[in-house]
This record gives sequence, structure tokens and C-alpha cells, in this order.
Amino acid sequence: MSAATSTDWIERARRVLPGGVSSPVRSFRGVGEPPLLAAHGDGAHVVDLDGRRYVDFLMSFGPLLGGHAHPRIVDAVARALPDGSCFGLTSPGEVRLGEAIVRAMPWCERVRFVNSGTEAVMTAIRLARAATKRTLLLRFEGCYHGHSDAVLVRGGSGLRALPDASSAGVPAGRVADTRIVPLDDLAAVAAVVAREGRDLAAILVEPIPANAGLLLQRDGFLRELRRLADSCGALLLFDEVISGFRVAPGGAAAKFGVTPDLVTLGKVIGGGLPVGAVAGPARILELLAPLGPVYQAGTLSGNPLAMAAGLASVELACDPAFRAQLTACAAGIAAAIAPVCAEAPFPLTPVWCESLFWLWTGDGPPPRRAGAIDAAATRRYQRLHERLRARGVLLAPAADEVAFVSTAHDAAVARAAAAALAAALDDLRDDPTLRAAS
Repeated sequence: MSAATSTDWIERARRVLPGGVSSPVRSFRGVGEPPLLAAHGDGAHVVDLDGRRYVDFLMSFGPLLGGHAHPRIVDAVARALPDGSCFGLTSPGEVRLGEAIVRAMPWCERVRFVNSGTEAVMTAIRLARAATKRTLLLRFEGCYHGHSDAVLVRGGSGLRALPDASSAGVPAGRVADTRIVPLDDLAAVAAVVAREGRDLAAILVEPIPANAGLLLQRDGFLRELRRLADSCGALLLFDEVISGFRVAPGGAAAKFGVTPDLVTLGKVIGGGLPVGAVAGPARILELLAPLGPVYQAGTLSGNPLAMAAGLASVELACDPAFRAQLTACAAGIAAAIAPVCAEAPFPLTPVWCESLFWLWTGDGPPPRRAGAIDAAATRRYQRLHERLRARGVLLAPAADEVAFVSTAHDAAVARAAAAALAAALDDLRDDPTLRAAS
């Protein structure tokens, strides 16, 4: 009997999982391709169930700073597992990882662990409303903050695939206290503050917006958000589920010199295992039960395996030698693909922020606001994704998702990726539907 193929597994998955997936972007509908089912990963590569090997720039959407199956993380989980997979009790791993986060982000004094970025943001919003005794939330179009009801309107990531960038099943009343403004529009933020500042609990933002493309903001954007929040007594919330510990050990606060009131974390702080956290000053975090009136709980929160993997990952992220290696790998990828992109037969601009990047396929300069990825940009990305996948390079399966570099993306990987990109672009050179608008 022959071994089951990816096609067999896709058919099986669709019989038991909605759409055959546990998260929408994994369906690959954003690029019009069949899903890729992973068998295993090592370093900078992932291997599918048919044995095809890919240079992986997805990196599980960001947590794998050291690549797949980094020895430090594998060892940490292996050492933790014999002691038990879950206790429903506090264990030393939570303390150790919490201490590591506070050391790296000294403006934070307390950390509450949860199981996902969605839970972290949901908890941060609840805390902000309790701390300020206000209800309104201001957030930005195209930023993605998980799938809790309050933030499921005009967000990024998989929401953009829905007809109105929102979700069915969310009553209007759940988002009645949410105000949404465009990115790169401080005047719109100021207008909300002027009109409703006395009721504004929080301004919530991805300090490095990376869910509707990599929408790098102007210098001073975050500083002005800090000023506007302070002017009306609202809290400033940074969603760093993607950027935390990836762009700097201290996150965006360290990189840009702007300190929020609360930060939400995920991905890197779990080393690839499910985890989230909200962190900030004791005066806010100790509003959480059991010390305060804000309820939050989770049987699997602080899971010892996730804490062990997370501590190993955070220690790597804070190690100067490791960070230098990560920076060098990102620079190597950037240098390798830049001249290839410059000779592309259609607009193709790499946008970089430390070790994450985005291939902007639209006409004109890279955008700062959501909604710039039009039909032409999407079509170019889809065709490029298809040709790169055929040549053994995996990008995120949607034009609005970003790519990630790890310390496993060395010079050899950079050369292979650049060669595959050049060949993929040659495959597309004679397609007139992909050319820039005149």
C-alpha cells in the first residue's frame, strides 16, 4: 500500500476540519493554491508530506528566531516534559520567563501569561477599561489584534479575505465602543481625542503594523500617539505579538523610544509553542484577579512546556551574539534579493524592518495605510508565490502577510533564495497582465 500523499491528507482534513484547516490563511486561498501540509522542519527549511523541501520564510508567522527545531528549544522542552505537561498550578517556568521579560522590558513590572495573542489583547483591553473606568477603544484600520469580538472590524491578516473585513456573528453592540481610524492619519486620532477623549480608555496599535503588509509609519507617529493618549488620560497599548523580541530585546518601546502603558506579547515568547502575555506596570496588572476586580483565567496558561520553550527563545533573543547573527542573516537576504527585485518585470519592492520583510507588489512607493493592496498587486503576488513555491521557496500564502528571517537563513540559503527568485521572475517576464500601470 502506497504512502498517503498531501492530496490524501487534504481530503481527510476537509472531512473533519472546516475548510481543512485550523486557521484560515493556511488554506492558501489567498494565493489560489492547494494547502501545503508540513511533515517536519529543520533550520531554514520545511518539508511537506510529499518530501518536497522549501526555504521557509513563513517561519510559523514569526516565532522561530532560530529556525525550525533550534537545539536550545528542543532541549528545553525535552527536559521539561518528563516533569509533566500541565499542572493547573503555578510552576517555576512561569516565574523564570516572567523575570526574563521584565529584565528585557524594565518598564514592565508584572506579566500575566495566557495562551494566545488573541487572549492577551482581549485582556489588555479589559484592563485598560477597568483602569480608566472608560469604555471607548481607538484602533487602526488594517491592524490585526486577534479574533475577539471587540477587534474584529476592518482588521488585517485573514480578515481582509472577508467581504467587509469583519466577521459574521459579531453583534453591532460588541463594537459600538470601538473607533477605527486609518494608519498614517494623526489628525483623525486627534479628532477622536477632541470629540470623545473623556470616554477614551485606550489607543491600541501595532507599533510595527505587519498584518496588512509591512506598513512602516513615519518618524514620530508613536510619540504623537503617546502624547495624544496622555492628553486625555487614555492608555496606550502596543500589540507586539509579532514584533516583541523580534525587532529588539525590548520590543518597539526600545527600538523607537516610546513606552506604552501595556504591551501584548506572543510568538517569540513561546519559542513556537502556544503562548501569549500582557505586561506592564504593577499598578495596572494588579487589577487582575486575584488581587483586583478584573477577571481572567486559563487552565493551560503558563503551561510548563511553553514556558520552557519561551525562556530558551527569549534568552536567545536577548543574547548579543545571537542578535548579531540574526541581523547578519537578514542583511544577507536583503542584499541577495535586492538586485533581483530591481530587475523584476513588474513592481517588486522589498520592505524591511529588522528581521521581517514584505514584498510590495503594487504600483508606487510602499504604503503606510491598509487597503493599498489592489487587484493588480494581489495578482502579481499570487503568480510570484506560485512560481517560488514550484522552485522550493515558501512565502506567506497571502499578499498582505509578511516574511521572516531566522539565524538559520545563512549565506547559502540567501544564494538559493535569490536564485529561485530570479528564476521565478524569468518565468513571469512575458506575462503582460503583471506589468506596472502606465
